Amino acid sequence: MGDRGPLAADDGDGAGSGPAVAADPPVIMSDEPGSFARGVLAERHPAIIRQVRAAFPYERRQHEALDALLDEITGGVVEPLGPEDHDREQWAEWGRGHFGRSWYDVPFLWAESYFYRRLLGAVGYFGPGAWQGVDPFAPFKRAELRGEAVEEELWALDALADAPADERATALLRASLWGNRADLGFRVSAGEPTAGAAAASDLVADDSASLWQLLPAGGSSTTAVVADNAGRELIPDLILVDHLLEHRHAERVVLHVKPYPYYVSDAMTADVVDCLRRLTEAPGEAGRIGGRLWRAMATGGLEVRTDPFFCAPLPYDEMPEDLRKQFADVTLTILKGDLNYRRLVGDRLWDATMPFPARTAHFPGAVAALRTLKSDVIVGLDQATSDTLERSGAAWRTSGTHALVQVRG
Repeated sequence: MGDRGPLAADDGDGAGSGPAVAADPPVIMSDEPGSFARGVLAERHPAIIRQVRAAFPYERRQHEALDALLDEITGGVVEPLGPEDHDREQWAEWGRGHFGRSWYDVPFLWAESYFYRRLLGAVGYFGPGAWQGVDPFAPFKRAELRGEAVEEELWALDALADAPADERATALLRASLWGNRADLGFRVSAGEPTAGAAAASDLVADDSASLWQLLPAGGSSTTAVVADNAGRELIPDLILVDHLLEHRHAERVVLHVKPYPYYVSDAMTADVVDCLRRLTEAPGEAGRIGGRLWRAMATGGLEVRTDPFFCAPLPYDEMPEDLRKQFADVTLTILKGDLNYRRLVGDRLWDATMPFPARTAHFPGAVAALRTLKSDVIVGLDQATSDTLERSGAAWRTSGTHALVQVRG
């Protein structure tokens, strides 16, 4: 008898192979006109090239490389890295079957990741040369960090300083969650999000209580936080880390960041340093928080780590064994942001009511996702919430107007 594949069902007479086994839904692509994924490739990526070009006095070689990349992503086919590129073999493996095809005909997650790798190559980030290691997104991140919005958010900490610990914990967790709205790459195409505090009704799933149960005050746990964006998002992330340490929800926090520039505003070690300096220079409660975090770095209470996997176009179920062990050894891993969520559950068109624990069972240890919704992927909603959102007619999955806190203990 031939293999009937993963959708094989019982023949109806009791002699079949058993009940049907559902196949995974399709990987998200960018070939559907009007889709969010197509908009990212067709509109956001060209806009990012233009912004990067304007932000630096690049030389002729970089201008020509940026022109070539723009032509390729808008009307050409995916080209491999050159023989001089240090990671050519790695990307050849990751991109097997994708080269020579339209950028719209390869998986969306892969196309996004490879675009940023190619952009860094075009501006000479990996060298050799004078532009080696120069972050092409640094001007945007630093301008945001010095902006009025951050100033107002830091002043607001003074009013929160004397609040009861549980109220402060709730407020800081929400600030870290909604800080993801500050994603610079998202704002290129979506516009500045609506001002004002987000309503609790905008949370499509809220497992906050489960998160705090895993991190009781007075424990001796180690918590991992996998950062997403720098600037206006990383500041509240660091403030939440300070709360975890100061109120002994964690004895130690390991902050994981990207090894090189990625997705415009993703945080690297240099961005952590910039944010800590911004905090320490601020008056009042913000300055006190910055000072505590600065000292925590020196004493080992806060450690920054990175790994090449964080810039790989792969889901978390394919992470290397050494990184898997790091996450297995902590009490809880908090994954921030939309990209980490896509990599955690898989960048596919899942049924929104697929249980979050089922999609994250592969992750080594307890995991929490704090995410503002800015892509099509979502799991873990109850049926009533899913139905209400779908009937609304709004672009709730991609507009950044909704968020979630999901936990698998």
